[in-house]
Amino acid sequence: MNGTETKDNNGATEKYLKIAVILAVITVFYNIIEGLVSVYFGYKDETLSLFGFGIDSFVEVISGIGIWHLTHRIKKQGTEKMDKFEITALKVTGFSFYLLSAGLVISAAINFFYGSKPEATIPGIIISLISIAAMWLLIEYKLKTGKALNSEAIIADANCTRTCMYLSIILLIASAGYQLTGLGFLDSIGALGIAYFSFKEGKESLEKAESKNIACSCGH
Repeated sequence: MNGTETKDNNGATEKYLKIAVILAVITVFYNIIEGLVSVYFGYKDETLSLFGFGIDSFVEVISGIGIWHLTHRIKKQGTEKMDKFEITALKVTGFSFYLLSAGLVISAAINFFYGSKPEATIPGIIISLISIAAMWLLIEYKLKTGKALNSEAIIADANCTRTCMYLSIILLIASAGYQLTGLGFLDSIGALGIAYFSFKEGKESLEKAESKNIACSCGH
């Protein structure tokens, strides 16, 4: 009887480890597509918040590759202790988020000064709605998988994905606000909101790299 239970438990663990790897892969490729589309329309329509959101997605790709590597290693080796590749990915992610935050703050200040307005924010509304739905699904499945595996790393990744959903909500508010009111400064305020969360993510990434602990506080 114990042998059957052990076999069933091993089978369930193997199943959820495969799901964890698949979720990490989906996260990476989703962010690549989201980044390309967002940067294109953000540049085309002169929408700073959407452009910054797109760049943020590209930075998330770097972080996502680190998580992909981590989940694959957990599947193979059964350990959540970070290796050199994951630590390097976190450091690159952290500094990239810092640069993005600085760029968005400077750009938002310039837009405020000149009174710049986006040409259109409909793409931002559509992209943010899709992103909110996608992030919500990823959070649910990552939390379910992390709890099933009793994995602190996967649960932490789910909480970090929650921050991505907050960014999508900020983009939606800024884009819809401009569409309804025509107030150009709302786009800059949205960009500053994205800069704030990007700075926070950068700080947390560098702290994780320093402590060699994958757990993060984003989403709490």
